[in-house]
Amino acid sequence: MINTTDGRYSSRARCSPLSRAFSVIETPAISLSPLRFLLLDCPTESTLPLYMDEFRRLNVTDVVRCCQATYNASRLTEEGINVLDLPFRDGGVPPPAIIGQWLKLVETRDREARMNASTSQDDPDMRPTIAVHCVAGLGRAPVLVAIALIEMGMQPLDAVEYVRRKRRGAFNKPQIAFLDAYKRTTKSVKARSVSNTSSAGSPLKFSLGKMFRIGSGGNSKKEVVASD
Repeated sequence: MINTTDGRYSSRARCSPLSRAFSVIETPAISLSPLRFLLLDCPTESTLPLYMDEFRRLNVTDVVRCCQATYNASRLTEEGINVLDLPFRDGGVPPPAIIGQWLKLVETRDREARMNASTSQDDPDMRPTIAVHCVAGLGRAPVLVAIALIEMGMQPLDAVEYVRRKRRGAFNKPQIAFLDAYKRTTKSVKARSVSNTSSAGSPLKFSLGKMFRIGSGGNSKKEVVASD
């Protein structure tokens, strides 16, 4: 089972040697979507079997690679998992073409998940999950997930903070600035969106300046800032 309060695994799932490498990101309540996301670091040929165990557990339907491939995608497709390569610059932000392909995937899986919502309600573990990774799972992959959360109704900086709570050290300054300026394209969500709504159920009001300071002077524990 997943502890949806902090996005980490229950005691049963923590037995996995990769439990710390995975961060489950739930979709905001305003979206009413059964879809969820999984942030992770980059598997290799030797570690992929361990990742596959978690993919099965979380009903991963797709794996999105934001970096150079380090493993054979056929090992995933043989398990019925679609692999989508959306690489862009290390430490950078996705160009419009990448964003378009990403949102097309999210919209497709969200639509399918809603059609099968009764199955997901009966068995929460069967909710579809889109896994996204770059090298360390701290930069490019979280940016794509944050874009999806914004499209689903979250305010940009709420999405940044929400992902950072689940994936410590996610995002660098240019990526945060990009997300802060990102304009939602989904009209249906624009109509529903409320300025002080967050997926946690309470307002998360953070200025851009404070967001940049997360993990630095205001915290006794030093936080690693994303470079990928």
